[in-house]
Amino acid sequence: MQSKSIYIASNQPEGGSLAITIGLMSTLKGKYKKVAFFRPIIPNDSTNESDIDFMINYFELDMDYNECFGFKVDEYINAYATNTEDELYQTLISRIKTLEDTHDFVLIQGSSKYQFETLFDFDINLRIARNLGTLYIPVLNAKDKNIYDVITQASIVKEAIKEEGCIHLATFVNRCDKNIINDLKSYLQKKENEQIYLFPEDTELASPTLNQLYHELGAIKIFGDDSQLDRLIYNNKIASMGVEKYLEHIEDGDLVIVAGDRVDIILSSIISFYAPNHANISGLLLTGDINLSKKVLNILNDLDKSVLPIWCLSDNSFQTIKMIEEIKPKIMLQDTKKISLAKGLFDKSINMERLSKQFFNSSNNILTPVMFEYQILEKAQSNKQRIILPESSDERILRATDILLHRDIVDIILLGNKEEIEHRSSQLGLDISGATIIDPKSSRMLIDFAHTFYLMRKDKGLSKKMACDTMDLVSYFAIMMIYKGLADGMVSGAIHTTADTVRPALQIIKTKPDIDIVSSLFFMCLDTKVLIYADCAINQNPNAQELASIAITSADTAINFGIVPKVAMLSYSTGDSGNGKAVEKVREATRIAKKLRPDLIIDGPMQYDTAIDKDVAKQKLPNSKVGGEATLFIFPDLNTGNNTYKAVQRSTGALAIGPILQGLKKPINDLSRGCLVDDIVNTVAITAIQAQQSKGS
Repeated sequence: MQSKSIYIASNQPEGGSLAITIGLMSTLKGKYKKVAFFRPIIPNDSTNESDIDFMINYFELDMDYNECFGFKVDEYINAYATNTEDELYQTLISRIKTLEDTHDFVLIQGSSKYQFETLFDFDINLRIARNLGTLYIPVLNAKDKNIYDVITQASIVKEAIKEEGCIHLATFVNRCDKNIINDLKSYLQKKENEQIYLFPEDTELASPTLNQLYHELGAIKIFGDDSQLDRLIYNNKIASMGVEKYLEHIEDGDLVIVAGDRVDIILSSIISFYAPNHANISGLLLTGDINLSKKVLNILNDLDKSVLPIWCLSDNSFQTIKMIEEIKPKIMLQDTKKISLAKGLFDKSINMERLSKQFFNSSNNILTPVMFEYQILEKAQSNKQRIILPESSDERILRATDILLHRDIVDIILLGNKEEIEHRSSQLGLDISGATIIDPKSSRMLIDFAHTFYLMRKDKGLSKKMACDTMDLVSYFAIMMIYKGLADGMVSGAIHTTADTVRPALQIIKTKPDIDIVSSLFFMCLDTKVLIYADCAINQNPNAQELASIAITSADTAINFGIVPKVAMLSYSTGDSGNGKAVEKVREATRIAKKLRPDLIIDGPMQYDTAIDKDVAKQKLPNSKVGGEATLFIFPDLNTGNNTYKAVQRSTGALAIGPILQGLKKPINDLSRGCLVDDIVNTVAITAIQAQQSKGS
């Protein structure tokens, strides 16, 4: 999948990321009609965050300020502290998707990593970029660094990006010493696949303007006009000596800080400006809250106002210089010269043809747990289904109901006593008013359901009384509601066994016409991909025909959830290297599955390491289209599957969603009795998607 966004972030302070962002945005605006700008996290104290304000106004973006950011720093810290980061990431994904729907491209600018180094032991930008599934460009600050330092820094960042699982588009190294930049280029050219671009240090971009300085200091203008505000300040100097020594020490671009009563310095600075071959300082800053006399002001007013900007502050010279030293150079909207420099530097430093080629060759195959959860919730929400939850006495079910209703993902039907459910929900501080609550014991549907069930099972010895007693059980009542078209799917198992969920489904709903076995699968959400394991919950020891059926059914489920199935039929032996009854079963199942569905990519028998690791696959199964690239793992028996999914889940911290049942005419899904609220929410969403598919929607 081709990405529609780039994430750019500085790894160190004063990396000059805005200058590079300006150059990149300028290039993107030349290629795309509508480009959006977005910052995932902004400082707490910014009503109008400067970079956002700048980008909207300078590039005339068709965006509101609030569309351009996700959260403030404190909001992220709180999410991290309360373990609700995933909700924050899902919100960010939603906002980026909205921008991608309404724009041709999205340029994302991260926060400088150093802002969070004392709080987190991870790079917040990499974590966000991974969950957004966007291409990543780090900006490194090479100021005052030698060749070895720059190369080391670039290597460390590259490894960090790889370890986090992000898509590394290129590395921008900014503020390189011009004396080492050619040697750096020579070294990097030897690394053929390295996309590293070097930006030389630019004195003008690294210097503040009068506009920035006066704006941040809150200085008051005495003399001059606005045309001078883009003057650059190369050095700050305090004038405390006589005129003769003063004139010897000043240079072009100096900002001179002087006490307000030093009229001699003011007048000599103006003379120096007019005199050929003498220093042209950027401006004068008068300190000490000393007012100029009328005579001096009259002299100034008789001069051309573009001569020399003069401003004043109430602080003394020492306090003023301390404040000035804390000001970091930046680019402001009025700094037309700096903006032009930034664009020019970007164009000279970047090989756009090479970078564009790399961009279009970078496929986005990342699928994080947060992304997968977002996708299933969004898909469920797109066509709401009625999902019945029969276990309303469980607190987790009520909490999940509250979440599902408030996010408008599905319509919920709860079974149980209405007063008891509402009272318990109120005690928990939940709002489930949007749910439909039905009490099977007092429902008028009970007699009809019992009669229908009696007709279904009378040939198997079911009596009318037994039918009534059975239909009084919530699982049977819920599944009969689905059979009658009063609900679209059911999720149960928080307090009931798998048998309690599956048995009534097999008796009432039954399997699809072309399916002879009900099976299960788990979506195993690893850091950057989602794998499917089957069957890990239902069938103890399927034969070859059943194993083939599980593989085919699971492949179709994978396709329905946007995962390309590359099916690995697992065994303790790979290819033709081993024999034995268990291996032969898998070999035969592979043959049957391939014959029934030649359109699927299926291979086996193979060991797990061959299926998951490309290097192992090259050695053991070099010609396989599945080896090293498997997305769907079919286990030979329940013992192997159940233990493997739990081992991977607990050892890696993977999110395991399931078991998801497949093969029934209508979606019925089982929960683990140790399930969490999030597990219930995800399973309900998946059940809703299955219901959509069963209706052909």
